[in-house]
Amino acid sequence: MEFEFNQLVESFAKSDFRVKEVYRYKVEPGRKGRQRTAPFPGILIPISGKAEFGFNGIQYITDPKKIIHGGAEMLLDKKVIGNKELQYMAILYEVKNEHRNGLRLPDTHFELTIGHSPRLKGLLNRLWKISHIPDTLSEFQRETLFRCVLEEIFVCTEKRFVSHDRDLYERISDYIHEHYSEELSVGDLAEMYELTPNRLYYIFHKYAGMGPGDYLILYRMNRAKELLLTTDAYVHEIAGEVGYSDPLYFSRIFQKRIGCSPSELRKVIKE
Repeated sequence: MEFEFNQLVESFAKSDFRVKEVYRYKVEPGRKGRQRTAPFPGILIPISGKAEFGFNGIQYITDPKKIIHGGAEMLLDKKVIGNKELQYMAILYEVKNEHRNGLRLPDTHFELTIGHSPRLKGLLNRLWKISHIPDTLSEFQRETLFRCVLEEIFVCTEKRFVSHDRDLYERISDYIHEHYSEELSVGDLAEMYELTPNRLYYIFHKYAGMGPGDYLILYRMNRAKELLLTTDAYVHEIAGEVGYSDPLYFSRIFQKRIGCSPSELRKVIKE
């Protein structure tokens, strides 16, 4: 299920929720089954082993570097993969007062990649121990620890987003530098790197201060300036060299971006 990470964080931040149950499961290799999830949403944290979890037909593969969120009353297909016992922890929670403009958490399933977090492991161990002590103080500590668990999950996920976004920006900008003379569009780039156009725009605006379309045009214009000043090639030849089959269109773009026509630039330099 697609959603914006910030929207997810906001939904938890502005909703009132309470921990219902904390479980630790061990499932033998080869086991599979189909059932309905609990009346509450929950977070699944893999510990060891591997399995497929399907929520309403959407499959997720467990990984110790990921967490999976399942909704309430969903059709759950579960299958242990390989010859190793599956171990995981599940935290079920009840939403008391939902954020109006946020996600409906009980209807939402997703996975987040968090990487390796020793702090999260420690928090989960403490949460597991506290959850089986029946007193008021332990109940308070349980709620506090659950929010600490969520915070660590979100912080780790955001860090990976930043690293991933930077890597994507560098890879896509390098591709533009190598293929600027070819027919390129924002849609082509987004499809090539399996991104939505909005996501691609966000990444470029974050690191380049402009959208990918403007970045491509600016790179082409700078390359055209270099060719105009260092070669005797005709304007229409340079237009083709930087990715424009129509010299008139190229000249209009150049005038708009650089402030003078290609011919005027050469004339100024020669004078």
